[in-house]
Amino acid sequence: MNKIYNKKLKQGSKNWLYKHINDKFVQQREAHGYRSRSAFKLLEMQKKFKIFNNNSYILDLGCVPGGWSQILGKKVTKGKILALDILNMKKIENVEFILGDFSEEINQQKIFQAFNKKIDAVISDMASNTTGNKHLDSFKTGELCLLAMDFSKKILNKNGVFLSKLFMGASFKLIEKKANEYFKKVSFFKPTSSRKDSKELYIFCKNVIS
Repeated sequence: MNKIYNKKLKQGSKNWLYKHINDKFVQQREAHGYRSRSAFKLLEMQKKFKIFNNNSYILDLGCVPGGWSQILGKKVTKGKILALDILNMKKIENVEFILGDFSEEINQQKIFQAFNKKIDAVISDMASNTTGNKHLDSFKTGELCLLAMDFSKKILNKNGVFLSKLFMGASFKLIEKKANEYFKKVSFFKPTSSRKDSKELYIFCKNVIS
């Protein structure tokens, strides 16, 4: 059993650290060489929803540190993967990267130019920086989801997939409403690899309504 030796940590921090280092997905992440445990979430959702195939054209928003891009880089070798984040990301084979905010017009133009066609999937694991206020954090992450959904409507082909993180909170109903206006199929899913005490949820949307 791992022990926590730093006596200066507050009890809440000690509890989080204890759960983190004993988390089986954290341990498996290290064994597989994934950059984040979120890689297992994408693998689980791919198994359930069949989000991509070897020929897919995919945009990975909020990609850092690269857990999802690692999976895509290995499984999508004949398509195209473009990842974007406001933080820099170390190179991943078969993945192109843009440093910037996807909501800015200049970066949206870069995305359109990079693909030069409508694409198969927009996936987003974006979350706002935590403030300590769970309601505010949930709202801000919901806003990111809505912005990504708006952009996906512009760039996805008619059979396209939109997959995004959100948190249960004030934005949920608005996200659900907009998703049903934009897509023919809408589902919500919580991967088993998400922490049980987290309000994290993923929305899966498919088939753009023209």
